[in-house]
Amino acid sequence: MEDNEKEEKEQELKDQDMQEQEEQKEEGQKEQGSNQEQQENEEDLNLDDVIPKKQIKITLTTGMLILIGICMVVILAIILIVGNSRRGEAVYYDDYDSVDYFDVDDCDDGGGFLDFFKKDKEYEHGPQKAAEVSPDKPIIYIYPTEETEVTVKLGKPENIAISYPKYKEEGWKVLAKTDGTLIDSDTGRNLYALYWEGKEIEKSINSAKEGFVVEGENTAKFLEEKLAILGLNEREAEEFIVYWLPQMENNKFNYIRFESLEEIEEIMPLEINPKPDTLIRIMMEWEPLDEKIEIEEQKLEKAERNGYTVVEWGGTKLK
Repeated sequence: MEDNEKEEKEQELKDQDMQEQEEQKEEGQKEQGSNQEQQENEEDLNLDDVIPKKQIKITLTTGMLILIGICMVVILAIILIVGNSRRGEAVYYDDYDSVDYFDVDDCDDGGGFLDFFKKDKEYEHGPQKAAEVSPDKPIIYIYPTEETEVTVKLGKPENIAISYPKYKEEGWKVLAKTDGTLIDSDTGRNLYALYWEGKEIEKSINSAKEGFVVEGENTAKFLEEKLAILGLNEREAEEFIVYWLPQMENNKFNYIRFESLEEIEEIMPLEINPKPDTLIRIMMEWEPLDEKIEIEEQKLEKAERNGYTVVEWGGTKLK
């Protein structure tokens, strides 16, 4: 009897142990499943974090590209507006040695976007409206019909940079002979001409679209022809050409224009006593060009030398 009860208790204890083990096993499985589920949830959460970051990065990159595109469109629009607003006006360029204003109204591209960048392509040549210029090497010859005492006065002596003989307040006084020889009344020296050179001054340049475009290598021949029309004799023309040719012959092209007597008087009025029968004043303005341009050819009137004659020539390189 006692043995049976003992066996039953032992069996009951074994059953309890087995039940406890089963419960622990089930709890372990549940805990493992819970951990696995938690890990999966964390992975899903991390994935959800990564995807928005990538989306944000892509969105920012796209936005920057759109912003850059908008800025470029705005800049191009401004350039077009500025170009069109300047059509037909004087446009400042500095491609050459001189500083000029060129009229771009007749450009083939309509004076718009290309005009904003175009420097030395097709344009109508219009010399600058105002510039610093200096008359170079004006020289004065005097040919009376008989030996004559002559006084020569320059109307703006404050603009004289250099002179020979030295210019005085009362002007030059010379004894002029029929062959052109001059005797300085102060020094007694024999001269063949009176020389002066001007300071740089601001001058309004004639904006007429006229003049000549001459290949550098043809400059001497061109000057021989035009100076004869303007009234220089061969000796005077030779001295003119010898002075200017070294600066012009090696250029691709030269823009050349001869100033009117009114323009020359604006720079330096000339008073001669006694007054000559014929006064010839030649002032050439010019500039080197890299390309040929189309302009209206200047019309020159042939000068006639009659009686007591005074001749002056000089030039100005536009700058």
